[in-house]
Amino acid sequence: MPLVYAEPVVPFRARFARTRGTRRFPSMSDISVNTDHSERLQAAVSRFERCYARLEQASRIAKTAHAIEVIDAARRLLAIPGGVEVLAERADQFQAAGVFAGSDWAEPESLQAQLIPSTLQFGEERTVAVECLSLLRWLALAENRARHPGVSAEQAVHFLREALAVNLDYVFDRATEASRERRTAAARQVFAFIAERIGYDSMLEQLVEEVWRILRQRPVKVDGAKTMITKLAVVLADPDTDVNSLRGADRLTSALFGPTQATQYDPGLDAYREALAHMDAQTLKQEAGGFARSMADTGLVSAYHAVLMRWLLEQQPDLLPSALGLSTTGTDTFLTYVELIRALIDEAIHPETCQAVYGLSCLLERGILFSPPVAPALWRQLRLPLHASTAEMITRVFGMAVAPSVQLLAGLLNVLGQPFGVGQGHNPTCQSARAISMWAYNDPDYLMQLLAWAARDDSITMHFEGSPLNSAELPAGLVDALHLDLDAVSLVLVPHLDRIYLGMGRLAATRPEDPHKWINPEFHGWWVGRGFAIAVDVASGRLHEYEDFVRTFYASYHPYYNGNQPQIHLQPAGVAVTDSSGRFVGWHAITLIRSALDMRGEMRAYFYNPNNDGGQDWGCGVVVSTEGNGEYFGESSLPFAQLASRLYIFHYDPLEPGSRAGVPDDAVAEVRCMAEESWARDRIEEGVAALQAAAPTSPGPV
Repeated sequence: MPLVYAEPVVPFRARFARTRGTRRFPSMSDISVNTDHSERLQAAVSRFERCYARLEQASRIAKTAHAIEVIDAARRLLAIPGGVEVLAERADQFQAAGVFAGSDWAEPESLQAQLIPSTLQFGEERTVAVECLSLLRWLALAENRARHPGVSAEQAVHFLREALAVNLDYVFDRATEASRERRTAAARQVFAFIAERIGYDSMLEQLVEEVWRILRQRPVKVDGAKTMITKLAVVLADPDTDVNSLRGADRLTSALFGPTQATQYDPGLDAYREALAHMDAQTLKQEAGGFARSMADTGLVSAYHAVLMRWLLEQQPDLLPSALGLSTTGTDTFLTYVELIRALIDEAIHPETCQAVYGLSCLLERGILFSPPVAPALWRQLRLPLHASTAEMITRVFGMAVAPSVQLLAGLLNVLGQPFGVGQGHNPTCQSARAISMWAYNDPDYLMQLLAWAARDDSITMHFEGSPLNSAELPAGLVDALHLDLDAVSLVLVPHLDRIYLGMGRLAATRPEDPHKWINPEFHGWWVGRGFAIAVDVASGRLHEYEDFVRTFYASYHPYYNGNQPQIHLQPAGVAVTDSSGRFVGWHAITLIRSALDMRGEMRAYFYNPNNDGGQDWGCGVVVSTEGNGEYFGESSLPFAQLASRLYIFHYDPLEPGSRAGVPDDAVAEVRCMAEESWARDRIEEGVAALQAAAPTSPGPV
């Protein structure tokens, strides 16, 4: 199960980049080429062993200083052929010895593979060395030579594959200007070593499969996928690369760099603009259709598509519905609100914000503009002045290529078009991401009202049982420092929502039951069911009246026991997340969407997971599906009993109780068995004092 990493956004690890005094440590070029290789290696190994022994014996306070000596010794080893192998043999002991003590690498579960390229390119030599040691530790975890709480071997393999995917220049030793620098020679050796252990043959194929798997979930943020596709395109351009087994790779690269006949050789944006002026009506129509098909196939939008949209807006607006790939519903919406749509395209669609083309298309297909408040709210957003702090934050994250207001409007189109594509990034704010998704789906004008307040006034006000809570007047929430890997809407809203969410938690904290019973309806909206079921005793964390919990869930959401009543509104729920071994990881917020029979006649529960990846292995045979089982874009699903076995809270309508007595005993027993062999295995005995700290006694991430 891919974790929600929480590494600081700044990729430069200053702690190990600093040197003491003016001492300069020799690099590879400082060592004479006439020195015997074996002697150099042996000398470097001996030095490393001495430093390592001192680190192991050091007190906790002195660990950091001795760790720096070990890292410098390791840096020498990395510069010598054979040194990587020596360090890899010791990598299973790095964590316990304190090699990463006091650094950003101390907790591997918080690291992001996407940040490694920046570290290698801009970090000091010592920083690069630490990153290399961290990668070797990941390899030890992947090979089960080391263990770390919260990181399984499968997670380590996933991390390494992602790291390899975003560092293909190092893996294939491509001589770019950046990779020619001496300090990255160690990284090239480490990546080559890891790729050899994991397997070169499956790496590119794995990369293609991983990108397709993520894109089929239609996330709002596709920067990571685009980065991997760009690197893939570079590899595919190499005549030495065997592409015969890479099915679907050409569709990914063409989606970004050549979706149509006129763009298939990636001519450049300026050349494409000139070419558009010389196209006849039929050719333009083919271009519009080609872009639309590529967008619908992958969920990706090429910068060329944005160029076409802007050209059609001025020269041939009747082709805009074709370029957006609209059905009858979408076309009706377009024609009804044509002036608004043209204004949105003119303001929000640029090559730098090209992904908003897909968001706009999905928005029109949803037909939400026919809800009376939505169109006026979008007109307001078009003219909304931004608070200085809002503009500064958006610029810091997205750059200055377009105005911050343009980035925010483009992000809003994406979120309104893809409510289940919103992700929490690397922040413990699943409840805020869930709320944004829920409002975008169920109450878009309310979402836009909150966004207007946050963007313009740098504050929002919500109410808890009649008492106003203003985000500007509240202390920090669950997040001390927001990681900025978010879409523009979430970037603006989450800091405010996080403070208000925890503010509501403080008001409900003294009540005897779980605070979410009162927080969720007030935070998310009136449609949240006032019935509340929890599977554990709040005080002890032990299972409590679990059979009753399961029966209530079946009677409320399973069509066979709730009178075949489809779910009307999205409902917040909480799951006990487990890793691929079924071990408890933590509480997590999801949204119950619907229950229905799949193509094989099995009843499945469909839900939204604000994690960056909706498809996860929760262990003991519970593998979350995101495609192939009747899921719509952005949905996750499990057989009904399997989801029930991982739930720990949910809301329901107590006035429509369903048939609890009709739920079969064997169904309840099956769910209990799955729970007790995973997250609840230590929650069934009396007096489990250790679980009290983990019990949901305060507003956590649910």
